[in-house]
Amino acid sequence: MTSAAVPQHVPAHPGASGPAVSARMSAARRRDTAPELALRRALHARGLRYRVTYPVPGNRRRTIDVAFTRAKVAVFVDGCFWHGCPEHGTQPHANAGWWATKLAANAARDRDTDRLLTDAGWTVVRVWEHEDPDTAADHIRIVVSAK
Repeated sequence: MTSAAVPQHVPAHPGASGPAVSARMSAARRRDTAPELALRRALHARGLRYRVTYPVPGNRRRTIDVAFTRAKVAVFVDGCFWHGCPEHGTQPHANAGWWATKLAANAARDRDTDRLLTDAGWTVVRVWEHEDPDTAADHIRIVVSAK
């Protein structure tokens, strides 16, 4: 794969555009988000057992949101803003250049993580935060069962 898939360096953030924005961004969870918890509840209700925040083989600084280690299925619950959802993703106006670089780096990191996992024999499933957790859990159950 080309070096374009490798996440690019993001310079230090220039600072929040205001105290309310700073507080909102500081409060954003990195793990155990509401969509992630809803999906995990739906998976557990279907009898599926999994690991949470499991290290990505080949890059232990990254983690899999929900990992089925025996089946080698990695599930990521991607936030619409942070991962550039084509339906709900937004582009901030304040510090627009910095945010464009940051969101592009996030997308490149996602592609690189997918590549690392695929190369290690894993199947990657990405779920948007706005997707119905029951529908997503049904799809994941099929993928895990097929392995």
